Amino acid sequence: MTAQAKIQALSFTPDKLSVDWSDGRRSDFTSLWLADNDPIHRDPHSGQRLIDIADLPDDLRIRRAAVQDGRVLIEWQGGAPTTAVPVDWLALQRDRPAAGAARPVTQWGDAAGMDAHRDFAWLTLAELREGGSRTATWFKRLSLEGLAFLADVPARDGAILDAVESVGLVQETNYGRLFDVRSVAKAENLAYTDLGLGLHTDNPYRDPVPGFQVLHCILPATDGGDNLFADGFAIAEQLRQKHSDAFAVLTQNATSFLYRTRDTLLYSEKPMIQLGMQGEVIAVHYNNRSIAPLPPAGPDIAVYYEAYRCFARHLRQPEFQLQMRMDKGDMVVFDNWRVLHARTSFSAARHLQGCYLTKDSVYSRVALESRHEYI
Repeated sequence: MTAQAKIQALSFTPDKLSVDWSDGRRSDFTSLWLADNDPIHRDPHSGQRLIDIADLPDDLRIRRAAVQDGRVLIEWQGGAPTTAVPVDWLALQRDRPAAGAARPVTQWGDAAGMDAHRDFAWLTLAELREGGSRTATWFKRLSLEGLAFLADVPARDGAILDAVESVGLVQETNYGRLFDVRSVAKAENLAYTDLGLGLHTDNPYRDPVPGFQVLHCILPATDGGDNLFADGFAIAEQLRQKHSDAFAVLTQNATSFLYRTRDTLLYSEKPMIQLGMQGEVIAVHYNNRSIAPLPPAGPDIAVYYEAYRCFARHLRQPEFQLQMRMDKGDMVVFDNWRVLHARTSFSAARHLQGCYLTKDSVYSRVALESRHEYI
């Protein structure tokens, strides 16, 4: 963000305003864009528009433009009221990402060589609540890497809900606002057993899929129960590079996901690897426990299974897997559209509590901490 940029020179045609900035860059703003974003058309309290685009004249043409008292003044042909746009605000707009631009990420495909405490963001809960530059950095790294940790969260029932108030809004599901991850008899979900679980994302059978997941260690197992994490974006990109046909199949075809219990029936279809407007990977949905039976016949079933198996084998490659042991009071926050998680089996008591956070609420906090404001 370059709000301190100054205007070096201003020029215009009837249809466009051109700004030469003091840092050598040049920006063009069309007449319609300038009128649409005229501050006079915004409510001074909420900042929301008071007009619709259809309310603006079709023949907006600039008659004159000049810089005065930190504003760009634009006079219109035909006698429309003068538009006054703050220079600092205009400078922010030139750095606004293009529509559909990919969210910046830092991939970590070499996870086996990484250390969770050394290579990812950590704060104590108290430090997170203090705010300031360390908190801003923690949120930035959560956004870039999809994975961040907190320490010294009270190891008691329900403490996770108090802690996540500083991170985002809880997305309640059929599991409730929080859920207990521990071994129980006749579990309706294999997560509630002492079995090891392969890498997966949670709840792909749900619409919307929970954006972020949080796990809080109340009681670590004395034998086993290590956590594993993997960057689904990095794995998907390797699949794109080495097995482009399989990548194409998994991005262009929907997979059916199903979750059924005595009182819940959830079903959704989505691609295992989801792409954005620029062809970038924006989500990975993989949960072998919840994939519904594929159609038993059809000309493409063999091709799909080949791609599915190829991706599954990539997930088992040790170099992609970050293994760690969460201590009592540790809490992990991760992007459930990106980071796959797993655990090793355990044979003693182990108790984690978890919850889901809405994606937009977390990214709202990321944006507020970075102070990237465009309006």
